[in-house]
This record gives sequence, structure tokens and C-alpha cells, in this order.
Amino acid sequence: MNAVLAFVVVMLVWTVSDWVAKKTKSLLSSLFVASIIFLIGFMTGVFPEDLLQASSLLGLAGVVVGFIIVHLGTMISLDDFKKQWKTLLIGIATVVGIGVLLLAAAAIFGGGPRSVNDYGDLISVGRDYAIAGIGALSGGTISVLIVQEAALGVGLTTVAAFPVLIAALQGLFGFPLTSLLLRREASRLKDEFRAGRIEAPVVAEVGAASEGLLPSFLRTTPGTLFSVGVVVLVSIGINNLTNGALNTFVVALILGIVLRTTGVFKPSVLTGIDSFGLMMLAIMIMVFGPLATLKPADLANLAGPLAIAFVFGLIGIAVFSLVVGKLLGYSIPMSIAIGLTSLYGFPGTMILSQEAAKAAGETPEEVAAIEGEILPKMIVAGFSTVTITSVVVTSIIAAGIGR
Repeated sequence: MNAVLAFVVVMLVWTVSDWVAKKTKSLLSSLFVASIIFLIGFMTGVFPEDLLQASSLLGLAGVVVGFIIVHLGTMISLDDFKKQWKTLLIGIATVVGIGVLLLAAAAIFGGGPRSVNDYGDLISVGRDYAIAGIGALSGGTISVLIVQEAALGVGLTTVAAFPVLIAALQGLFGFPLTSLLLRREASRLKDEFRAGRIEAPVVAEVGAASEGLLPSFLRTTPGTLFSVGVVVLVSIGINNLTNGALNTFVVALILGIVLRTTGVFKPSVLTGIDSFGLMMLAIMIMVFGPLATLKPADLANLAGPLAIAFVFGLIGIAVFSLVVGKLLGYSIPMSIAIGLTSLYGFPGTMILSQEAAKAAGETPEEVAAIEGEILPKMIVAGFSTVTITSVVVTSIIAAGIGR
């Protein structure tokens, strides 16, 4: 397919997806809409199988995914984590809960032992889908990419497509459930504020944003990309030296946190550079690769695993986050809402918190007080589940796919 035409078609799909997401207030996420469009397009033959490859976005994504990981690391403030250590524990417990319940589901519904078909190819089993589901339900794009790399490496295409479908659907569960819970929590906090038990946060004067310790010639678009690229190369080198024991993505995330904490990189290091938007689009397109070769029969075969993954995954989220949250003194709605951040992460954590505060608060002071209690927990929760714990856990367990 012509490269320019392929690029234009992909951008059209994303334009439509974003438009639908905004019109439905993210009830239908852009990821969900794009998944449906790509899936129908590939299955009906409207989109050629090489559409994504021809657009050059897949090639770009393979290069820049490490850059985005470093960027995510620089979005994290250690001070926030120190203040929200209880939230961190709930987020970690949530990922553990998803893993425990999905592995239990695999043991119940997983079928027989590992086998191969007449062509010598591996046949997927319940354990493969459980591992893929853990990565997808507890994390975002990066966790999905880790699972896909492992599954495609052993020739399990349907397993590689499985987390894409989960990622496409999970917002439909996560957004409305979280919104309901946060609205209940916001109503409770409004009563707390009126009783004088919580106060509106004091807003400090905002100074100039830190530009980091890099010299000015390295704070340009090419200079920033060069600097972050060096960090990615170091991450790859450590991965190779340890034979994959320290995954490239995990190392890149840790280095991003360290470089932001030490002031070498500014917070959100890639924000503001000319190419950041295209880089983000590229890695989002990357997760749709397996859909190009997915057949209707494969989708039908995945219906059962999808239903099982969501039922058991949501049970794991609710039970583990509720128990740990109550032990740490959080309310039931707040605890489960923190757990549900594993289904979407940032920026959903911010948007839903602000919407709940505005819906419950009747004065600017009430809105500020409610948001001041909810927003920090939700932001840290999203990072603790999607950005950190899920990436670490998925990078470890993904090696079990096909074994």
C-alpha cells in the first residue's frame, strides 16, 4: 500500500476515534473505537493487511517506545509517593489481585497440557491467556507491548491479540464504575468539609517550571531526543548484560525517575518538544498490529477468555483493593476506585477526579477540598498500577507465555 495513503488512513481512524470519545465523554474510549474500526476494516478486507506497516508508524513505534517509558518515569515525583504510600500499597495489591484471580481462572478453565499442532506450532493454553490478561488488565500500552513481544516470539498470534481486545474494552468497565465510586466518595467528603474535618488545600504561587540541569543546547527538540535516546541505549545495554533479567522497559522507567529526582531531566521531559504527539500516536498504533492478521474464527475463540478475564479480573480488583484499603483506613468507594485505575491510568485518573469534585461541590471551596483529597490519590494510584507495578510484573511473567 502507498505509504502516504496508509498514513492518512491511520490518522483518519484516530481522528474519528478521538471525535467519538469526546462526544461520548469517554464512555466510548478512543482506543475502543479505533480497535473496532481496525478490526472490522481488516476482517472485511477494506484495510489491507500491511496498512499499519506501510504507514511507517510501526517502525517509528519500535524506536520510540523506550523514549516514552523514560518520559513516564520523569512524570513521577518521589515526594508524591512518600505522601501517598497507602495508595501505593493498594495499587500494588490490586495488580496482585488481578494476577491471583486470573491464574486461578486459568487453573479452572485452562484445559489440558501444552501441545503442538500438525505443523509443529504451539497451541495456546489458559495460562497464556491468563498472563496476557494480567498485563492488559493491570497496565497500559507498555504492558500490552511486553505481552505481545513474548507471544509473537513463540508464534501465538491470538494470545498477542488478546491484550489488545482487553485494552480496548476495559475503559467501558473502568470509567463508569470509577465515576460512580468517586461521586459517592465526593459526597462523603463534602459532608466532611462542612463538618470542618477537612480543609481546602492552600495553593502556593507557581514559579517557573524547572528546566532540569541539561545545558540549553540539549533542551531543544533534537537535544532532548538525543539525551533521552542515550538513556534508552543504556537501558538496552543493561538488559543485554543481564540477559533480560532487568527488562529494558523497567530499567528505562527507573532511570527516568532517578533523572527527574536528581534534577537532570525536567518533569515530563518530552512534553513540549515538536515530535512528542507523533511519538505517542506511533506507540498507540503499535498495539493494533496483531489485529491485521486476526480472523473471525480467532475472535470467536477469544470471546470466552475475554469474559473470564474481565469477570475474574474485576473480582480480583474489588476484593484486594477493598481489603487492603480498609486495613489502611480508606473508605470502600475510594479503595475500589484506586484499584480500578489499573483499567485506564492517566489522564483518566485526573479527569474522573475533577468531574466528581465538581459534581458534588456546591462552592469553589468545596470543590477544591474534595479534589484535594481525591486527585492526589488517583494520580499516584494510576502510576502505581499502570506505570510501575504492572510493567515490572508483566516483564517478569511474560516469559511464561508458550512454556
